[in-house]
Order: sequence, then C-alpha cells, then structure tokens
Amino acid sequence: MILVLNRGSSSLKYALIDRGRRLAADSVAVSSTAAGLAAVAAALPGVNPQVVGHRVVHGGRELTGPTLIDAAVLAQIRALASLAPEHQPQAVELIEAAAARWPAARQFGVFDTAFHHDLPVAAATYAIDQDLAVRHGLRRYGMHGISYGYVAGRTAALLGRELTTLNLIVLHLGSGASAAAIAAGRSVETSMGLTPHEGLVMGSRSGDIDPTLPALLHDRAGLDWAQAYAELTERGGLRGLCGDADVRAVLRRRADGDAAATTAMAVYCHRIRKYVGAYYAVLGRLDAVVFTGGVGEHSAAVRAESLAGLEPMGIAVASGANALAGERIISPPGASVTVCVVPTDEEQAIADQLAAVGALG
Repeated sequence: MILVLNRGSSSLKYALIDRGRRLAADSVAVSSTAAGLAAVAAALPGVNPQVVGHRVVHGGRELTGPTLIDAAVLAQIRALASLAPEHQPQAVELIEAAAARWPAARQFGVFDTAFHHDLPVAAATYAIDQDLAVRHGLRRYGMHGISYGYVAGRTAALLGRELTTLNLIVLHLGSGASAAAIAAGRSVETSMGLTPHEGLVMGSRSGDIDPTLPALLHDRAGLDWAQAYAELTERGGLRGLCGDADVRAVLRRRADGDAAATTAMAVYCHRIRKYVGAYYAVLGRLDAVVFTGGVGEHSAAVRAESLAGLEPMGIAVASGANALAGERIISPPGASVTVCVVPTDEEQAIADQLAAVGALG
C-alpha cells in the first residue's frame, strides 16, 4: 500500500493506492505541515502504509529517479533549498513528519526535475563560464516533470498512438506554469531552468526577464537582493501586472473592462504563444499541443487566446469542444496538429513510478 503526499503552498494532496487501485484521495488545506499531516491521518484511520511517496520539486544533478530516502538523501534534498526555496524546505519538513508518524514505512522521493535530467546539452546549458557552471551545478533542470511524464502517456492513449511516435508540446499551466517539448517521450526542451522561476508568466512569478533587472531594482529602486527577489517571485507575474495572481479573478476583471487585467492576460497568453512557436521549431514536426494543470485544464479563454493566430501552423481550437470538460481533443476535425486537454494526476504518477521500481519490495 502506497500513500502519496504532494505538498503545495496552501494545500496537501494525498492518495492511498493499493496494487494500482485508488482507495482514497483528497486535498486538505494546510496552515502547517503538522496540521496537514494530522488531517490526512484522521482521514485514513488505522492506515499504516508500507511506502510513503513524496513529490519533491528539485533533485539536482544526482536524484534522477525514485529514491529511497535515508539521512544522506534527505541532506541532499535539503541542500537544494536555494534552487527551490518556496518548495524544498516544505518537502523536507513533510518527509520528516511522515517518517515520525509512520516509522515502519519506507519514504521515497520522486523528483520533478528527473524527467528532464537528460535534456540535450544545447537545451540544458547556460551560456556562462563553464568552469563556474560545472563547479556549482548551474544548468537548466526543468520542473513539473512528474506531471509531464503522466500527461504524455495519457495523450498517447487519447490519440491511440505509441508515445515513441509522438512529438508533443505540453503546457502545464497553474499558479506555477511551464512548457515542455517532448519527443518520443523524452524532454528535449522546457521553460523552467535552474529554478522554477524561468519561462512563462505565472501567478506571482515573472518568468523570463533581462538578467540586469535585479541590479537595476537595486540601483534605481533602492531594493536589497531579498527585496528584488521578492518583487520577481512573489509580487511579479499576473500579481505584478494587475494585482491579482488568480487567472479566474483576472479574467473576471477583464470582462468588466479593467485595463490592467486586459494587459495582464495579453502578456500571459503572448508568452505562452511565443513558447509554442519556439518549441515547434525545436521539434521540427508537431503532433499535438496539450494543456494541463489547473488553468490549462479549466480555462477555455486561456487555451483559445494562447493559440490564437497559429492557424497557419496547423494549430487551432474548436470553440465547442474547448467549452467542454474532461480529457478530450479540442482542435477541429482534420487539423494537422491535434490540440488536447489532459488532466494531470501527479499522485497516480508517483505511485506508478514507485511500483515500477519495486518500492513495495
């Protein structure tokens, strides 16, 4: 029996899975790790899992597959906190708390970066001094890999194709957002890099910026490094553009004629569209564009506007199908590139990965 724990900034998702069968799953609001874990335990009275699987955002250079967590591995996860400061400390705290609550269970980490660990060198390498880069592990790692692996497999099933025959662009759009180009099931390019802050516009993260911007915030606005970092990662993105980080709120404001919200959505969708075009060029041939994540799965407006104008590239959205719900194709019949919505399931993906490596013994 595998208990999967997936900690977010304000919620803790869990799923209890036995031999591929989901026995329970939910998401609980968390004011603290201890409170969240207590809520999970209360929802699963008498359950003593054999394995507890944790989603961990960053695995760095070495943690590239499902890994049994011992003291040394936990130290490695903790040491990567500077590369995912909003996520990594929470993961460490949850692992320690789960080990204390279920001491007989084996704790495993499954890492979002692992899916991208063999990115082609041209995609993984920053154009900086390479002695410095190698010494300090400064490369593009990518995130959301657990989701990408699951969604790519589900897309192949939806299309009735073998994954090894498909070139995909997957857009994982939520409060954090990223894009990935996937060829034959392998990540060949992705928008997040060393940290979860590169790439697309997100709820409160700026995504791509000029690298001199933090220095200019210091020189011109008088901000210290911590303040400049917060401006880009906590008060950037949609929040910086219009004061709201939630796409639903921004869309409501835009419908009421709010100018800042209108600009925010234009910037947000423009960035996605730019990445779709770039990744089409990277892949050379494209079979499908796939939307997933909370925004990608539920916002018809974002899907339509992000792909607007790409019809000459064979990419289009059918308004009727786009307005529906669930896993489906939303491109017009006969389109040369299929557009899909495929809900992600990170908890199932984690359980599947653990089962595949024999975590249950």
